[in-house]
Amino acid sequence: MNRLFRLAPVLRARKAQEDAARGAVIQSRAEVRDAEAMVKRRKLELVGADAPSEGSARAMVAALVARQSLAAGLFDAQRMVTAAEEIEQERLAALADAAKRRRAVEMMGDRHAAMVKAHDLRTDQAVLDELAVTAKARSAAGDVNDPNRS
Repeated sequence: MNRLFRLAPVLRARKAQEDAARGAVIQSRAEVRDAEAMVKRRKLELVGADAPSEGSARAMVAALVARQSLAAGLFDAQRMVTAAEEIEQERLAALADAAKRRRAVEMMGDRHAAMVKAHDLRTDQAVLDELAVTAKARSAAGDVNDPNRS
């Protein structure tokens, strides 16, 4: 029986794929956190930019346009969070798939190891059985050759 697990290189490759997928998930989580931090900053900027209650018409229009620009920036930041979360979900699915494929090869490796162990045990038992039969045969042969032993 072949003691080497022939799919060991495949298992190493699957582990590397899973590690890469895990790294991508970690990166996407960082991107989600960064996007959420940007949303928080933009909300604070928008809250801090109140419309002036008095002043010239130009100043009021300029302030309203600035608030509108800040609101658009906030909306874009919220879209970035949504997009980052979608990417994170995709990467989580890819990680789950990579883990499933790795586990499938690991299970084959476990079965192979169990088969090797069972083969070794059968071989050892056959050797022990052969030794017992041989010893008994020698003992019986010794009794026949030595009449004083009986």
